[in-house]
Amino acid sequence: MAAFLTRVKGLFQHLMERPSTVDLKKYTEVLTSIEWREERVAKLTDAELTEAAGELREKALGGLDAHGMVELCALGREAARRGLDQRPYDMQLVGAMELLHGRVVEMGTGEGKTLAGALAAAGYALQGRAVHVMSVNDYLARRDAEWMAPVYELLGVSVGWVDQESTPGERRIAYGKDVTYGAVSEIGFDVLRDRLCTDVEDLVHREPDVALIDEADSVLVDEARVPLVMAGSTDDSQGDPEVAAIVRTLRPGRDYERDEDNRNAWLTGRGAKIVEKALGGLDLYSGDHSDRLAAVNAALHAHALLQRDVDYIVRDGKVHLINTSRGRIALLQRWPDGLQAAVEAKERLDPTESGEVLDSISVQGLVGRYQRVCGMTGTATAVSEQLREFYDLKVSVIPPNKPCVRVDEPDRIYDTVEAKETALVAEIVEQHETGRPILVGTLDVAESERISEKLTAAGVTTVVLNAKNDAEEAAIVADAGAHAAVTVSTQMAGRGTDIKLGGADGDENDHDKVADLGGLFVIASGHYSSSRLDNQLRGRSGRQGDPGRSVVFASLGDDLIAQYAPDATAGADPAEDGRLEDQTSKRFIEHAQRVAEGVHLDIHRNTWRYTRLIEHQRGLVLAYRDDVLRTDLAAEQLKEQCPDRWEKLAKDVPEDVLTVAARQILLFHLDQRWSRHLAFLSDVRETIHLRALARETPIDEFHRAAIGEFKGILKEIRELAVETFEEAEITADGVDLTAAGLRRPTSTWTYLVHDNPFDSDAEQALQRVRAAIRNVKAGKG
Repeated sequence: MAAFLTRVKGLFQHLMERPSTVDLKKYTEVLTSIEWREERVAKLTDAELTEAAGELREKALGGLDAHGMVELCALGREAARRGLDQRPYDMQLVGAMELLHGRVVEMGTGEGKTLAGALAAAGYALQGRAVHVMSVNDYLARRDAEWMAPVYELLGVSVGWVDQESTPGERRIAYGKDVTYGAVSEIGFDVLRDRLCTDVEDLVHREPDVALIDEADSVLVDEARVPLVMAGSTDDSQGDPEVAAIVRTLRPGRDYERDEDNRNAWLTGRGAKIVEKALGGLDLYSGDHSDRLAAVNAALHAHALLQRDVDYIVRDGKVHLINTSRGRIALLQRWPDGLQAAVEAKERLDPTESGEVLDSISVQGLVGRYQRVCGMTGTATAVSEQLREFYDLKVSVIPPNKPCVRVDEPDRIYDTVEAKETALVAEIVEQHETGRPILVGTLDVAESERISEKLTAAGVTTVVLNAKNDAEEAAIVADAGAHAAVTVSTQMAGRGTDIKLGGADGDENDHDKVADLGGLFVIASGHYSSSRLDNQLRGRSGRQGDPGRSVVFASLGDDLIAQYAPDATAGADPAEDGRLEDQTSKRFIEHAQRVAEGVHLDIHRNTWRYTRLIEHQRGLVLAYRDDVLRTDLAAEQLKEQCPDRWEKLAKDVPEDVLTVAARQILLFHLDQRWSRHLAFLSDVRETIHLRALARETPIDEFHRAAIGEFKGILKEIRELAVETFEEAEITADGVDLTAAGLRRPTSTWTYLVHDNPFDSDAEQALQRVRAAIRNVKAGKG
């Protein structure tokens, strides 16, 4: 009975926590009070407005009460009216108040999320809290900080921003502001850089307090599978051009096979013999050539599974990964060194620098450092369970200021990709003749260029926006609503940029001209791996009550179907143009998308299961490191452990110099030992799937190994520090770590790395078993 009541209670709680539209009744009185207060605030001079905000800051330290919330919204509304010539709608104020209650708010396209976020950030700042507004890229972070600056200035709130070009001094100043804007990756990289500082003066961050996350679904879900990494230079060897050349000669189906999902590849017995002969007759599977086997596996994955202009592009002699959720270059992103080097060797490029991982952090670990987290996006409902499961965040849906009148047509489904694209081009040509602006959302770079070429051949001039010209994306997308414009874009390129009917510089007549034609027509060339991404694309049309239309052209030959519903067949014969009208085809497409969403959720879960323990261990190490960095703890410990050595040195070396030397020695060993620990865990992770063959649970075995390796790590660090302190030469000028053989990396760099690039543990294990069976049958024993 108790168990039953527990389940019922859990179900009830789950239902209560589901996203729901904000009940405006509870805000009716507040909004009325704001409007009443607004009339009085409007009579204040700019200086008096700022002074009133200062008075609110004094009262609001520790939190905003109901009266303080009214005062904040009234002052914020007037500041926006004066600074931006925009009077925030009631719904924007409601959004800001929900953000101040620690929610993720869902607000539709064109509903003014940026301004609502700025009012909330100012509200937190006036409570004496430091706010980081995290965005998906540098451009949006800088744009929003500069755009909202007049509002912050009138409210007496300081604002700054960081991007890749910011110097350490500029970063320190920016993080010292009340509100700091930055890309989530850049803020995370600054955390990693701070972890390598050996002097408090070099730190740029303050203690994390409030994180307000723009495009929260993208940052907290899509980016959560991609850890941020800090690396240091080493002399490790790079990719193997010889292996790459051998793999290029292999033929699919004969020398290697791929699984149905095209997510893994393995050599057949014949392929293994060819590779072994080409490498001089060695036995790849003997265990004596594990490095060669790893190089072959990486080269095979690069050759068979990673496609140029789909998974990556080559520009300026370098490989640039493509962010699949946004269709643009994933700046600073790379695969683990072995696979990265294999792709570079495949493309006959000079290898990039290789190195050891000094530290890393997941987006989930980064966000988890903050005392308060909130966010905003246009599509939060679809990921509400993940936001609750991984971040303990609840979603509030803000009603639109004006009802959305966009028409979302049913899918147009075809039997083949060729038939689909022919129909898609014909539809664009027909609509273009009316002058109606069209935004075409494609699935990858190659498809965007192919469709553009077909449209050009049909006499339609297009603007193509993909990962190859992402620097111009904001300007291109801003004009996508101009009369007769046809924009072909990869998924969500230009996200965060509003599309105005009539174009960015159009007037009311231009707007009305396009509105009379039906508004922006959004056409998708297929379904994405998530319904949320579909909705994001549709949401580019129909802003603020504008007319609009959207439709998805799909086919049973699309990659989504081939990967997640390979047995899909039409329920009826196609029409002459290849179109399918039956419900069976529609159900297969819906099924494939649901399966894809489940796979991505499993990857997210799997990533967090493996990194959660590491984040805990990192927290313990960093707490100790912070004590060493900010106090005289290192000196106290070494003085206690090495009293004779300390006393002898103290005769010729000033106390403060000895203290600094002790700190540098201990920090060196702490950083080096932590880096070694991460390398050990990486090795364990790469081979943990083999535990499944022994019927052991991989995650349990990983935890067992990680805990065992971590036990005693702080004691070992102190012992290494004692050994160095006893032997190193320390003079009045300090300690020369290099002379003592303690060499820090000569250069460091940051990048994002695809976690789990090949497959899940169980699937990898299964593929290995299959490969082993094939090798046995082929006589390899």
